[in-house]
Amino acid sequence: MKRILQYISLGVVLLATGCTKDFEQINTDPTQAPPSNFNSDYFLSGSQYNYINGITGYNGSILFQSGWAQIFASTSSGAANYYSNMDKYVASGNTNDYSGRGWDLGYKGARLAQEIIKNYGANPDKVNVVSAATVMKVLCMQYITDIYGDIPYSQALQASTNVTTPVYDKQQDVYNSMLTDLDAALSKFDATKGKLGADLFPYAGDIAKWKKFGYSLMLRMAMRLTKADIATAQKYAEKAAAGGTLSSVSEDAYIKGDNTNGYRSENSRALVTPADFYQVRWSKLLIDYLKATNDPRVSVIAEIPPAGLNAGQDPTKSGDNTFSKQMGLPNGWDLNGGATDISKAPGYPGGSGSGGDFTPIGLYSRPRTIIYTDLNSPQFVLTYAESELLLAEAKARGWNVGATTASMHYQNGVSAGLQSLAAFGSSAAISPGDADAYAIAHPLDVSSLNASLKMINEQYWATTGILMNFVEAWNNWKRSGYPALSPVVYVGNFSKGQIPRRQLYPTTESTANPANYKVGVSDLNGGDDWISRVWWDK
Repeated sequence: MKRILQYISLGVVLLATGCTKDFEQINTDPTQAPPSNFNSDYFLSGSQYNYINGITGYNGSILFQSGWAQIFASTSSGAANYYSNMDKYVASGNTNDYSGRGWDLGYKGARLAQEIIKNYGANPDKVNVVSAATVMKVLCMQYITDIYGDIPYSQALQASTNVTTPVYDKQQDVYNSMLTDLDAALSKFDATKGKLGADLFPYAGDIAKWKKFGYSLMLRMAMRLTKADIATAQKYAEKAAAGGTLSSVSEDAYIKGDNTNGYRSENSRALVTPADFYQVRWSKLLIDYLKATNDPRVSVIAEIPPAGLNAGQDPTKSGDNTFSKQMGLPNGWDLNGGATDISKAPGYPGGSGSGGDFTPIGLYSRPRTIIYTDLNSPQFVLTYAESELLLAEAKARGWNVGATTASMHYQNGVSAGLQSLAAFGSSAAISPGDADAYAIAHPLDVSSLNASLKMINEQYWATTGILMNFVEAWNNWKRSGYPALSPVVYVGNFSKGQIPRRQLYPTTESTANPANYKVGVSDLNGGDDWISRVWWDK
């Protein structure tokens, strides 16, 4: 891992060096990377790193979507504590900065992928790295458009040709282009050309696994369109199934942190920050959902902090993960002593400790320390469980995604969601036998399409949330409407008492690309606002 992560920095160095004494060679376009100085594999890992950095930690999702999707809850409030963004939709001091980070890092990831495509697109021996780069470019761009709406795509990433104010493409056009580009790239993967190098996914450059990952990405993109363009959704879901999606937990895509060398897990880094560690809890909605079916993940992911304020704030001290004791924190409460103080919440269990060591939130479940505060923990991109749950929905809709029944896909997805936790280490592992037994004991409700959709998408929400892919949990909630979430209505909120449905464009766009920014905003019903809906969010 150390060697691979160092490729990220090395790739940048290669772009900045390599001048010679020959005037003609020196007097070339400085924005272009000479082929002799360009190693495509380094840029692929750089693209992967920027993508995962954009969807985790303080760069967006843990401060926004973790609470918008009501996976996490927090007693923080006001500008002094940034978790008010996610739990109460109340701006903190840096909300606009946080909102724009996904844009910046998403485009950085896409730009590195585009460099591969530009430099090696015509080289048949580089077809695999070009195809993988296209997959990464699409992955990054889907992330950007899903959280913002209309974005530059057709003219994006062309600054080297002096396109510095790219047009904003309508999201429908962006999706059509991404699906077309992805489809073409996946058809070109060639196992005879050899593996990829510097791959941060646990694939070690395996072409077959990359191809499955790409088709699972296609499936996820297709299902995003079920309310906006059902024909396109069905077409590409069926194409993805025919191409071959992820087929086991061993093919889950994630990137592990490497804290020793400066590449820590950003979700874990956020959670070990003192105020975050103390006040961030699993939501009541999630813990209640899991406990209702005796889901074995409860004891794996949750713990009651050790009693008292001091011990509860110490990240070196583990808590009690007894199943029966776990209790999620309701969203929208604080520690301010007023009408919304947590002590006034329905079913409040009391606190722990006494005197000056008393804590009002000491009996609410937090993310289990031994798992989620490890700075080398995995950061998930896309899993076999997600793919199977989406195939279950496609099959329930009657689409031609193979002979496997919706019930079997659902069972596979539920079991895989439990097994995926093993990537966090032995303390998080649930055996395949136990996972299968749980999935078999809780089959899909096939009494109606709506009953099936509810079960599938609630499970998708819980699975992606537990794996801390908060953006995906939120996006699929917007798309499916499951689970049913009740918005928090807190004084001073920035979303009119509604759950935010997008992030604001970066503040720099209105000044750096004003004319095109205005066009993009005009396509949003409600403008550049937290509750405006992107095209596919019907």
